[in-house]
Amino acid sequence: MYNLKSSVAALVLLGQGISAQNSSFQNSSSSWDHSLYTSSPGVFPSPNTTGIGWEDALQKAKDWVAQLTLEEKVAVLTGEPKGPCIGNIAPITRVGFPGLCLQDGPLSIRQATYASVFPAGIAAASSWDRDLIRQRGEYLGAEFRGKGAHVALGPVAGPLGRSADAGRGWEGFSPDPYLTGIAMKETIEAMQESGVQACAKHWIGNEQETQRNPGLSPTNKTIEAVSANIDDRTMHELYMWPFADAVKAGVASMMCSYNRLNGSYACQNSKAINGLLKEELGFQGYVMSDWGATHGGVANAEAGMDMDMPGTITFFKAGTSYWGQNLTNAVNNGTVPESRIDDAAHRIMTPYFFLGQDQDYPLIDPTSGPINILGIQPYLDTFQYGEANVDVRSNHADLIRKLGSAGTVLLKNSNNALPLNKPKNIAVFGNDAADPENGLYSLSLTSNGDFEYGHLAVGGGSGTGRLTYLSTPLDALKARTKQDGTLLQWNLNNTLLTDSTPGAAFGAIYPYPDTCIVTIKTWAAEGYDKVNLLPDWNGTAVVEAVAGWCNNTIVVTHTSGPIVMPWADHPNVTAILVAHFQGEQSGNSLVDVLYGDVNPSAKLPYTIAYNESDYAFARITNSTELKLTEDPNAWQADFEEGLLIDYRHYDYYNLSVQYEFGYGLSYTDFSLSDVKIERLAPSNLTARPAAAATVPGGNPTLYDTLYEITVKVKNTGSLAGDAVPQLYLSQPVDASFGRTPTQVLRGFEKVALAAGQTRTVTFPLMRRDLSFWDAVQQQWIIPSGNFGVRAGFSSRDIQVTSGFKVL
Repeated sequence: MYNLKSSVAALVLLGQGISAQNSSFQNSSSSWDHSLYTSSPGVFPSPNTTGIGWEDALQKAKDWVAQLTLEEKVAVLTGEPKGPCIGNIAPITRVGFPGLCLQDGPLSIRQATYASVFPAGIAAASSWDRDLIRQRGEYLGAEFRGKGAHVALGPVAGPLGRSADAGRGWEGFSPDPYLTGIAMKETIEAMQESGVQACAKHWIGNEQETQRNPGLSPTNKTIEAVSANIDDRTMHELYMWPFADAVKAGVASMMCSYNRLNGSYACQNSKAINGLLKEELGFQGYVMSDWGATHGGVANAEAGMDMDMPGTITFFKAGTSYWGQNLTNAVNNGTVPESRIDDAAHRIMTPYFFLGQDQDYPLIDPTSGPINILGIQPYLDTFQYGEANVDVRSNHADLIRKLGSAGTVLLKNSNNALPLNKPKNIAVFGNDAADPENGLYSLSLTSNGDFEYGHLAVGGGSGTGRLTYLSTPLDALKARTKQDGTLLQWNLNNTLLTDSTPGAAFGAIYPYPDTCIVTIKTWAAEGYDKVNLLPDWNGTAVVEAVAGWCNNTIVVTHTSGPIVMPWADHPNVTAILVAHFQGEQSGNSLVDVLYGDVNPSAKLPYTIAYNESDYAFARITNSTELKLTEDPNAWQADFEEGLLIDYRHYDYYNLSVQYEFGYGLSYTDFSLSDVKIERLAPSNLTARPAAAATVPGGNPTLYDTLYEITVKVKNTGSLAGDAVPQLYLSQPVDASFGRTPTQVLRGFEKVALAAGQTRTVTFPLMRRDLSFWDAVQQQWIIPSGNFGVRAGFSSRDIQVTSGFKVL
């Protein structure tokens, strides 16, 4: 039997800024010791790939690299800005290499013409539907391939979602690592089945946009990027977890992040890259920098970074590359061994050969060009181009519409307000309903001012997409109401709707509507974080104004993540739908749910709390003092909450919330019963996993199935619908190891059920699902004691419970 207390005898400081210690520092915020997170000892050398699972392709890569000169090898590692894609590895014509085309992003081949814009990661995760998420990945891969892109820069597990106000949370899936890990696996496997390399990003601790890069003080002194300071147990159980799933899925590449990690820039953090990613997780692919995240030549190479992107650029200004000729010089003067260059080239080329990109791969569509930040023209004439304006959309709109509906969460439905049944008169309010006034491409990295007027189907920055068309809520409602003979009216002016002048807001609405639909939104984009958690453009006041006038007000939100809803309990707010960023079919997806063509089944992938102050435990690091600092190291984000983000925080402290993680209503009802536990593990199971050669994902025994939990789910209503039973485990981890969550998600399944139908759902539990990370022993450990089994339809709608003891 494993004795938890035996591992609490010492403090261990790991290399490169991942601190392993007696986790009692997590017992209260006052015991957090910031001094343990200020330096980053090294883990060297960078391990060579052994091509596990890719052995034949690795040999091809080695044979190919052996033909190259040192300068050509370095060119394979260094981006070329004079190329047609957002990231380019230049062709080497001497050996017939056409180069590599890297393109954004996680929901679309961003800049391309005639490409689809899919629902954002957070919208896909809201479906809790593995099959639809996988199909999304398949279609994304097909579109990237069709445009001649070798590498798709996505999916996203970092940011995971520590902070509700983080600007890029919508690009990823969920603050729960298990749910995000499943979405990463399904997306990566499907994308790469199309022959496209996926790039999991951003490794690691990239949980805010504010001060993600170095800046300047008021006196022009360099102020370093924010340092995400994370303890070792939290790193493994929370932030690394979905990346481990990505590595196990065979992801070709990883993108290291802008931020510092425990004092060291993530792209030159050898503990994070060499130690955790390449050694512990057995990652066989290559690590590329985020664009401009390279801050050194030798340091980054030795730390395990394999590719510098986008090349001759520093802080988004033209300049000399840290790599390129400088890396060649470092090899020639003996500073960097050529074997490190060889391994990086092997890592880059192995997925290229494994996925067959050397065989009849489509040529680059020249209309999918880069942002061209530097204004560099013309492109190198060695790149080869295919047909321009290739239409890669196929029938993907059908899946986009289906996934959009499947990801629309019904939070409230009083008085059977929904589904709509040919109402006589509908009035639509709010600035999110109609066409975007300023066009269909929302790249903006700077502000939300350009997107006040019109529907938000996607956020901004490198994770956005170029819409070729957009189904808006108003357009979709026009089509449906015309079909039904319903009168449709609207007022989309938020300023007018919140005007206190009598009659200003509703004077033009006549006759009085049966149903009022209010559309509100929040803008979010790469480059900055949200300033509050209210809907933008005075959305709260709009809802309150309409609800004060209309006794059947349905609120629809298109948001980047959690917002507070002070109007949720208003008696005239009869229904609430959370739709996130649903892509090009957004309006049609919404109307399908409003009218019951699709029975809603989506669940929240995060928690909605009552007040902004309820999120204070993990807000982004930002303050007036920091903006005025002259201290180059002042920006420090101490992740003192440890494992307790999102529902884990609210459960641990027994706090009430507006809508809990995993919550979502249907137009029918479901029940759970008859929980059963079957042990598959041998009787002599040990707390520590057996020693085994590392494979992609880590120790392979971590993925052995040890238990199966089964429950019966029944549709007790009168309509067919999809249920999403969820499994939560409570772990018996000693408090001396820090604050262990009350429960963690360890299983879910979407189940289609006819009215009255019952089905049995099985949740397999792997060793990893039952283990916690012992920071002293540096090992995953199954604790002794009783595990609690809790199955239900949300984290707080637990319908059946049981338990078992493993050891």
